[in-house]
Amino acid sequence: MEHARRDPAHECCGLLAGREGAITHALPAANAASNPATSYEIATRELFVLMRRMRAARLEFLGIYHSHPNGKTEPSPRDLELAFYPDVAYFVLSPRAEEPQPVRAFSIRDGHATELTIEIVAA
Repeated sequence: MEHARRDPAHECCGLLAGREGAITHALPAANAASNPATSYEIATRELFVLMRRMRAARLEFLGIYHSHPNGKTEPSPRDLELAFYPDVAYFVLSPRAEEPQPVRAFSIRDGHATELTIEIVAA
């Protein structure tokens, strides 16, 4: 949420990592999209750097997050189209304080989204 609220007019993005299905690390990325107000993209070079960092730390790639500054916390048609990692969770964040569900997670496979339950576990 901190990343999304830093520049609420633009979509933020990043990767999520951890172990045994529990997300313990957020790896923020720069939004390389041509219009960051309405879409997100992680540049290929940065994606490789983040993946190497996860491997070096022996972390699993568990998710991708991005924000929707002006929309609801559900995948857009573009999000569904560009969900290239069917085995990870896709988190959609809202930087708006009035959003009733500011963080939601989805499994996206074959262009269809299924909402996942988020469980927060104390360390």
